[in-house]
Amino acid sequence: MFDDFGGFIMNLITGFPGIIIAMVVHEFAHARVAYALGDFTPKLAGRLTLNPAAHVDPIGLLMLVIAHFGWAKPVQINPYNFQNPRRDEILVSVAGPAANLITAFITVIFMALLYKMGVEMSQGMRLVLSLIMIININFAIFNMIPFPPLDGFHILQNVLPYELARKLEGLERYSFIFLIIILMTPILSYIFVPMQRFILGIFEAIVNLFF
Repeated sequence: MFDDFGGFIMNLITGFPGIIIAMVVHEFAHARVAYALGDFTPKLAGRLTLNPAAHVDPIGLLMLVIAHFGWAKPVQINPYNFQNPRRDEILVSVAGPAANLITAFITVIFMALLYKMGVEMSQGMRLVLSLIMIININFAIFNMIPFPPLDGFHILQNVLPYELARKLEGLERYSFIFLIIILMTPILSYIFVPMQRFILGIFEAIVNLFF
């Protein structure tokens, strides 16, 4: 029992930086791209910052730590402020997962540089950095699933013909049900495992070119 509790605390400590970083860069990227495309809503809401307090939802963070499923404060945008609403909504939606992948890749590069320079990392430091990488990859993959209310769903809506996209809007009222289905069925394992391997394979190939 105490070993299990100790393991939980260790996982909490080593995984916490990755969770916070993944949440913050994801939401900041949404806000920054929306602002760059002409929407001042995120700025007015105080979301153009890397301060975790602006992006982290305490309950969502607690759920993510305990149940491995949680949420950050969603960035509110006003598509009517965009010059090309459908295109720009896609760019805003893609920005969050893209920021997570960039963060994961920077972490990989940092670890490779330390190894190349002969810097000895402690087991704890290696675990923290590895979890920052994995958690950010997982954030990107999960948010690109085309179910409401995830980014992948908003991308799908803006790619489909207008009339079909309008019909899909009705699915958003069932967001919680979709999330339960995703979490309670093997669907995540069929998505995460091959996508993780694919992304890590690309990272490894790029790192091997330079290191």
